[in-house]
Amino acid sequence: MRPVNLSSEQFRDLMNKVAEGWNEGDARKAADCYTEDAVYTEPPDKQVYVGRMALFEFFGGDMGTDPPMKMAWHHLAFDEENQIGFGEYTFQMNSSYHGIVVVKIRSGHISNWREYQYKSPLDWRDFVGTNEF
Repeated sequence: MRPVNLSSEQFRDLMNKVAEGWNEGDARKAADCYTEDAVYTEPPDKQVYVGRMALFEFFGGDMGTDPPMKMAWHHLAFDEENQIGFGEYTFQMNSSYHGIVVVKIRSGHISNWREYQYKSPLDWRDFVGTNEF
């Protein structure tokens, strides 16, 4: 069977589906975007989750999270040849964060997720200041 490679548009759809799952409190919807053996980290080993089931639980499982997760993408970019993408985001739950995620796609799902984030009470525009684009 030939591997499924995503287009840039399909990558955006996949990343938006993850955000929708979080925003809707639907851990299954978000977790289903990942491979069975996905690796999700925040270096240096601040957060490490391995496998779709571990991510389902981390995303709130059947009970959801309290407070709910909120995710907004600001920019998404995708290298179709290497199946590696990037996203700049704002995430809110217990605190507010702005960050970047780097993901590897395998067979149409996220196999690796590596995020770098900065805790900040500022909204996106104030956070990026004069460097908004």
